[in-house]
Amino acid sequence: MTDRLRRGLRSDAGNAALELVVLAPVLLAILGLVIAAGRTSVARGAVEAAARDAARQASIALNPAAAEAAGQASAQAALREDGLDCDPSVNIDTEGFTAAQPGQPTLPVVATVTCTVPLANLYLPGLPGVLTLRASFSSPLDLYRAR
Repeated sequence: MTDRLRRGLRSDAGNAALELVVLAPVLLAILGLVIAAGRTSVARGAVEAAARDAARQASIALNPAAAEAAGQASAQAALREDGLDCDPSVNIDTEGFTAAQPGQPTLPVVATVTCTVPLANLYLPGLPGVLTLRASFSSPLDLYRAR
């Protein structure tokens, strides 16, 4: 009985190390995917916040040129504050400025921010090298902008 027990113990030797060698890459891949999901979620939130800030700043400007400048500056500042490493494309739709006179309801100002976020530093096979995020936000034009 003792010999049989000893042989059973000897046949299990090294199984834990083999299991660790098999499971370690799987666990690291899962960890990498969780980090990638978190990074994209944070980046998506930053791009949405930049679009919201740009639309709001553009909607309180006095004219279309000032709206463009304010929206661009606001979006870039918001992305810089959030630490997002991208070169954003900011498009401000200022059609509402020409649609009506000050004091009358008009079309909202729409800001669209597009940002390409690098994912290559995660070193996970199958992940794209970059992720392009886009967010739009509209803000009503300030009715009393010329007063």
